[in-house]
Parts: sequence; C-alpha cells; structure tokens
Amino acid sequence: MYKHLFFDLDHTIWDFDKNAEETLYELYNIYDLKQLGLHSADLFIETYTKNNHQLWADYHIGKISKQVLRETRFSRTFVEMGVSPDLIPEQFENDYVNICPTKTNLFPFAHETLNYLDSKYTLHIVSNGFKESTEMKIGNTGLGKYFNNVFISEVIGFNKPDKAIFEHILNVSKAVIPESLMIGDSIEADIRGAQNMGMKAIYFNPENKAKPEDVTQDIACLSELMNLL
Repeated sequence: MYKHLFFDLDHTIWDFDKNAEETLYELYNIYDLKQLGLHSADLFIETYTKNNHQLWADYHIGKISKQVLRETRFSRTFVEMGVSPDLIPEQFENDYVNICPTKTNLFPFAHETLNYLDSKYTLHIVSNGFKESTEMKIGNTGLGKYFNNVFISEVIGFNKPDKAIFEHILNVSKAVIPESLMIGDSIEADIRGAQNMGMKAIYFNPENKAKPEDVTQDIACLSELMNLL
C-alpha cells in the first residue's frame, strides 16, 4: 500500500529530551548554576523542558519566530526559578545550541527499524527543526544513509502542519498521497498536518499519552513499525 514513509526527527527518532538533559547537566556544572541559587539540576531541566515544549508548539503554528524561541526558552526558565535577568549567563543558549546536536541518543530500535524499513520503502525526514542542528543530528548519528530526502522547514519556508510543506515534500519525492505515510510525535504538526492533506499518519507515543479519538493508530516503540509495515 505505502511506498513513501515520512518521519519526523526530534522526539520521534532523535531523543530530544534525553539529549537536552545530558547537555543541561553539563552546562549546569560548567556555569556552576548553584551559585545563582539553582540548587537542583533536575528542577532546572524540568522547568526548561516545560518551557521549550510550549515554545516549540507556538513555533510549529507560526506564532513565534526561531529568534524568539531561542531568546525566550532559557531566559524564561531562569526568571521562573528566581534568577535576576541581569545575572542570566549570556552564552548559555549558544553553548546549548552548539553542544546538544552533537548528542547521539536515539529512541530504542531506531537503527534496526530504519534498516528494515529502508529495504521495503523510500524513507524521508520532515523536520521543523533548524537547518544546522538538524544536519548535525543526522550526521552524528549515522541516520543519513536511510533517507532519500531530508526536508527542513527552515529551508523550505513553511512549518508542519502547513499544507505548503506537505505539498512540497510530495512534489520533490514524486510521491502521491495514498502511497504516503507520516510518522511523528506531534499531534498538531505531524498527525494533523498529514490528515489535513488526506495522508495517513502514525502517532509516535512512547509515553502512552491520551490521544484524540480520530487519531486511530499509535505506537509506543519504533520497533512496532516492523510488524505494522
């Protein structure tokens, strides 16, 4: 039935939260954030993760820009934790952006699943991530060999769930909707974006979150795709 599989990258193949956590533990120590009154690295990471997820949701739908996202996620986190704005480390965001994409944690069975699927389908990445970091993540993890195309919203000029990015990826891939499947972790960006095009989608849901009734197919582990496809 399917010929083309379109995968999201962050939070679907590349374990964003785990890689961010590793990076933030390093930066917590490098910047000695205890001196700023941040006595719990775990609480700092938890607060950042909440803010980052919220800001990315806003970015997906065009509510904020890349610049606002990057300027806000750490400043908001530090301020929420009681740090005066004039004491926030100026280079913290830059160091985070430089270090995090070098991390290589993937979700379990990522390589095994992609290797299996690559033998049966044409695979593509469709990411709302930023160009430089997305290319680093793919290069550092050896994922590039599985994918015919890596579509990056920053390059294309439209974010998922905008129909324009889906029209673009189908056109470039020479794929038709009935033979195409989207796989991703974001209901708004990946699942709704595909559904709005009439494309089928599988919701990657490793935390078994409650899902809308019309989202009929989800998986908790990438390995499940080897049985489904």
